[in-house]
Amino acid sequence: METRSGRRPGTPQTREAILDAAMRAFAEDGYAGTTIRGVARVAGVDPALVMHFFGSKDGLFEAAIRAGEIPLGLLVEAFEGDPGGLGERLVSRYVALWEDQVHGPRLRAVMSAAASSPAAAAMLKEFVTQKVLLPMTRRLGVERADTRGILAGAQLIGVAFARYVLEIEPLAKLGRDELVRCVAPAIQRYLTGDLPLDGGI
Repeated sequence: METRSGRRPGTPQTREAILDAAMRAFAEDGYAGTTIRGVARVAGVDPALVMHFFGSKDGLFEAAIRAGEIPLGLLVEAFEGDPGGLGERLVSRYVALWEDQVHGPRLRAVMSAAASSPAAAAMLKEFVTQKVLLPMTRRLGVERADTRGILAGAQLIGVAFARYVLEIEPLAKLGRDELVRCVAPAIQRYLTGDLPLDGGI
């Protein structure tokens, strides 16, 4: 009988332990500060097993973030109802996700990693172009829907980056309701208001 050599591939429980350790590391130390060895040490496994499951740090990052799927459906639901209140509904739900104890750390990890992680950059792009803003803006029946969706997405991403990642004052200390009141009118204008656009953008 032939004897197999090499490392055992691990169990589903082992994989989940690695993902849990990775999510904590990415949320606390950021993408750049997280290492395969560090995640393996916390999970109690060999670094080679982490690579066996996920292939690279970026693969580990994507799997860890997607393991706790962020409920973007809540943002999609904001597009239901009176179009005149869309900006306030969307910003309110968006801010609530960022300040949620479970989803907030995942969002911060994605945002802070976007410049160095292809997976993080792809997730932000999906938010704007595939999951929420462009698809739902097109359903509004407004002119230049794609441009409006991109402008709204840029505004939302920029506000979140300044408030939750860079923690720039005084933006970082604004109360949630005050933040919504400040940002919602701009988002409303981008999505449904008059824009000084011409040409083929």
